[in-house]
Amino acid sequence: MTLVKRAAIAGLDAVAPLFDAYRQFYGQRSDVAAARDFLGERLRREESLMLSSVSVRRLWILNDLFVRPGVRRGGVGRRLLERAREWAVETGAKGLTLATAVDNAAARSLYESCGWRQDEFRHYTLLV
Repeated sequence: MTLVKRAAIAGLDAVAPLFDAYRQFYGQRSDVAAARDFLGERLRREESLMLSSVSVRRLWILNDLFVRPGVRRGGVGRRLLERAREWAVETGAKGLTLATAVDNAAARSLYESCGWRQDEFRHYTLLV
């Protein structure tokens, strides 16, 4: 079984290149230093927690799920999703939410095969 651990500052140098590869997957230029700085700040501030005020229960947002191309279709993505689900159960969360590109058919297929369903909302983003 693939081991999934929560990212921590101690593993920042190992995680930063993976995050940089994820950014490149979505058309950004490589910048490992920027990826490291961004992740380091998020980890130090513990800024990856979200709450749902309507249900008065946690609703975890799963951002930036990425698997290196060389190990795709080997169960890593599925295991990451399973571990995220376990984490939600362990923390008493209402559930999890995620988003992916409209044209990312492989990711959508994986999510749906793991029980995820597309919701009825249209999400909007304002970039400033």
